[in-house]
Amino acid sequence: MIRFILRRLLSTALVLLVVTFVLYLLLNAAMDFFWDLRASTSPNIEDLFESRRRLLDLDTPVVIRYFSWLSGAAGCVIGQCDLGTAWYQNQEVTDQLKGAIVNTVKLITASTLLAIVLGVAVGVVSAIRQYTGFDYFITFLSFLLYSLPVFWVAVLLKQYGAIEINNFMNEPQLSSWWPVIVVCLAMGLFWMGAVGGDRRRRIITFCAATLISFATIYYILASGWAQSPSIGFIGVVVIGAGAAVVMTFLSTGLKNRRVLLASITVVVIGALLYMPLQYLFFYVEMNWLWIVGLLILAVAICLGVGLAFRGPDPWDTARTTAITGVIVAVLIFCDRVLQEWDAYSGHPAINGRPIATIGASSPNIDGGFWMGNLDTFTHLLLPSIALVLISFASYTRYTRGSMLEVMSQDYIRTARAKGLNERTVVMRHALRNGLLPLASIVPVDIITMIGGAVITETIFGWNGMGRLFIDSMNRAEIDPVMAYIVITGLLAIVANLVADFLYAVLDPRIRVNA
Repeated sequence: MIRFILRRLLSTALVLLVVTFVLYLLLNAAMDFFWDLRASTSPNIEDLFESRRRLLDLDTPVVIRYFSWLSGAAGCVIGQCDLGTAWYQNQEVTDQLKGAIVNTVKLITASTLLAIVLGVAVGVVSAIRQYTGFDYFITFLSFLLYSLPVFWVAVLLKQYGAIEINNFMNEPQLSSWWPVIVVCLAMGLFWMGAVGGDRRRRIITFCAATLISFATIYYILASGWAQSPSIGFIGVVVIGAGAAVVMTFLSTGLKNRRVLLASITVVVIGALLYMPLQYLFFYVEMNWLWIVGLLILAVAICLGVGLAFRGPDPWDTARTTAITGVIVAVLIFCDRVLQEWDAYSGHPAINGRPIATIGASSPNIDGGFWMGNLDTFTHLLLPSIALVLISFASYTRYTRGSMLEVMSQDYIRTARAKGLNERTVVMRHALRNGLLPLASIVPVDIITMIGGAVITETIFGWNGMGRLFIDSMNRAEIDPVMAYIVITGLLAIVANLVADFLYAVLDPRIRVNA
């Protein structure tokens, strides 16, 4: 395995070296380093040209300049990075990259995770319900979302997902209940198609989903939740219990009472720790190191609970309790963040319009760790939705096609012939192999978005990697562009290595030495 990794790294390093050399030559030939001086009427224009030429060392042959840049970039191996200077802003490239990378990682993390979870879940259900109305609807929706131009989606989100929503929060009144009724009926039809079953089961599912949707919307409007959203202790317990039941059903089935009891125990532990954690959050100055440490501790406790309850397969129990525990922990974290909503919404910089339309943060917001995270979340909301809609469509189609191919294999028919129930066949035998195509698609997609969702970042005013690349190209700054190329190239190498190892993990037939 070590030889394989070294061989791959050596070959890709050579490719990256050739690519950077060729691109440096092309950029040097294509960029106009005097673009801002062409229309100048300054009397000392010749001196300005000469000064620019000396500043950028343009009298030195381009090949020598490339190796000079390469020697500085190679210093990153020993922690002495010198990626050059953005001459137009007179700023070190490394300083520009710090903010750009952080903003881009913030933007893609939530959108990628949400798109994968939703895309895989909907794709699996669509494959199971092949050639039904639900399958046709998801296919139509996937093609529709995939074909939508992202700039148009982003503009619509800014208008209806921010401006109109902010107006509604200030004056929460409905002129007509018909839109609510239509949404509730649509939700009833969606869940009826997803759950399937005979006529009686479909009718029950449709009525239940419609009534639950209507009750939820009515509660949000009547209780003032839209103006002051929160989860609270009751919300944590109810949603956590629902997550425990769902995760047990997906993992081992509800007939395995020991796993269900272990998951419910995790929810009870979370409920008992709710108030002590509130005191901890209030009296201790929180940071992300604290949050990550508490999450690791929560996972360890949940694994211990799962192994203590054992069951037919102790590690199945531990995995189910760990996932349930993570969900409960995230709920408690989100609840604490939302407790800052009233103070955040009433802040003079927000002025009662919390859903942001531009930028990565609001100016003059200094409310500590929790309000800072709430401000980040409100700015992430719209660009994340824009990215999720596009990625969700592709993940759904890939998952559906892969699952249909796997479900027709001989070992799936054998599993059914042995008497295994459909949940076990799908979740334990088909899904793992059905995820193989995503093992090569997801890492590359993530790297592509780290490289920059250029249009999304531009419309929403995010100073990320894509925005840095476009601005540097417009200003003829070769050093930031080369840094962008090197970072995305290195990440592409890592993505391909990760895809190879994910294949080996998901499919035992594939091994590195093969």
